Amino acid sequence: MSEHRNWGGSIRKLWPTETAKFRDHLLRLDRDSRRMRFAHGVSDTFIEEYSSRMTEMGSIVFGYFEDGEVRAAAELRKLGDTWGQEAEAAFSVEKAFQEKGLGGELMGRVIRSARNRGVHHLFMSCLSENGKMQAIARKHEADLRFEYGEVIGDIVPQEANYFSLLAEAVEDRVGYMMAVLDVKARAAAADKDHKAA
Repeated sequence: MSEHRNWGGSIRKLWPTETAKFRDHLLRLDRDSRRMRFAHGVSDTFIEEYSSRMTEMGSIVFGYFEDGEVRAAAELRKLGDTWGQEAEAAFSVEKAFQEKGLGGELMGRVIRSARNRGVHHLFMSCLSENGKMQAIARKHEADLRFEYGEVIGDIVPQEANYFSLLAEAVEDRVGYMMAVLDVKARAAAADKDHKAA
């Protein structure tokens, strides 16, 4: 998990029980942010269907949490039934949380997770006018090419090593504890509200 002096929250993986938090984040994206994320305009119904399959698609999703809500997310999706040579990355940041360095931090997490799973080519597709994501991809040394009005970024992660595996394992443990504490805090607040009523 990571803290940053300009952030009021933290980054961790989302657990399978947190698909609603992922859905709510995607639903809060403004029209332009939705288009940048999905490469075209999408409806609320599309987002609800997409987010409900978060765990079915074999995705690893990192979220930036602030006040218990996901405000930015990065997805690492396997291409095929198992982790192989290639995977795909996608990012979304709510408008009020853009320009804070969250995209770059999330990209680093995705690259490390891909590396730890033996991925050799990590693809990221974005619209040609999405200069922010292209800048983040360049920062991580992506090979960018234009295809049919989109930019395709190919990032080659290094081989996994002891330190990359340990860092992810430690962050997962801390992230799990934070998720459990969040559930307990919400349950306590709901119980307090119920008693007050």
